[in-house]
Amino acid sequence: MALCTLCERREAIFLRPYSGERLCARCFSKSIERKVRATISRYEMFEIDDKIMVAVSGGKDSLTLLHILEKIEREFPESELGAVTIDEGIRGYRDEAMKLAVKNCRKLNIEHVTSSFKDIYGYKLDEIVDIARDKGKGLTPCSYCGVLRRRALNIVAREWGADKLATAHNLDDETQTIILNILHGDVVKLAKLKPVLTEPHPKFVQRVKPLCEVPERETTLYAYLKRIEFQTTPCPYARTALRNDIRNMLNRIEEKHPGTKFTIYRSIEKIRPALEATAKKVRIKECKLCGEPTIGDICKVCEMLQELSIL
Repeated sequence: MALCTLCERREAIFLRPYSGERLCARCFSKSIERKVRATISRYEMFEIDDKIMVAVSGGKDSLTLLHILEKIEREFPESELGAVTIDEGIRGYRDEAMKLAVKNCRKLNIEHVTSSFKDIYGYKLDEIVDIARDKGKGLTPCSYCGVLRRRALNIVAREWGADKLATAHNLDDETQTIILNILHGDVVKLAKLKPVLTEPHPKFVQRVKPLCEVPERETTLYAYLKRIEFQTTPCPYARTALRNDIRNMLNRIEEKHPGTKFTIYRSIEKIRPALEATAKKVRIKECKLCGEPTIGDICKVCEMLQELSIL
């Protein structure tokens, strides 16, 4: 029986390959909470009296973040914590997640706000995907969902009066996005990919990523150990995205070379000043059609909906 590296008393249940630590359930859970606290502190994510809204999908990452932030925020009575769930409108998938999001928020006594693509845009994602296919458009369902979901989260968080919008992007998400942006040659997005997103416009709610340095498999184990109920069914559209192939590639490399994901993440941290100096400075203005913040005359959401003739 291997003992925990940290407490040297209890049996280890997890080997952390990139550090060599063997951890018991208790020490593992505490290590995740410490890492989130350290990330929040390092990047100065929150003020003591912030009104924080957590984007909760019903999956392991967002519910893990919700439970950890609720635990942290108990120490700061001046702050306020809420949650938002967006129903994209995906048959046989989102219903279960919505129920789990509601259940966890009630358990933690956290105000929970819900909205949907149907409420905001007039169409469910399934309907948008069908229209795009009928018109022969080349974008994947994930491309539509990502753009529309980010807008929806920002609208709801702003209407709730949030100072910060906390999203559950983990280390895997961040490294996948780095590789995606490199493949697309998108220097601007690489420069903006950071734990605290700063958008110079009053209609943007500042987004923060407290889980950005926690590997996905560790958020999953934390959720299991804490008996957090979360959705396990994958999104039916996920397999169509390039991100899925990049995820599989990075997982294979990480298995052979532990710590690779951290190396990629830290590399971008080091070169970000150079990327920011190279990236073209853009002025944020308001979309001529919907009034939401954008860098062009027409925002990406309106461009997409116009292209499908549903705006």
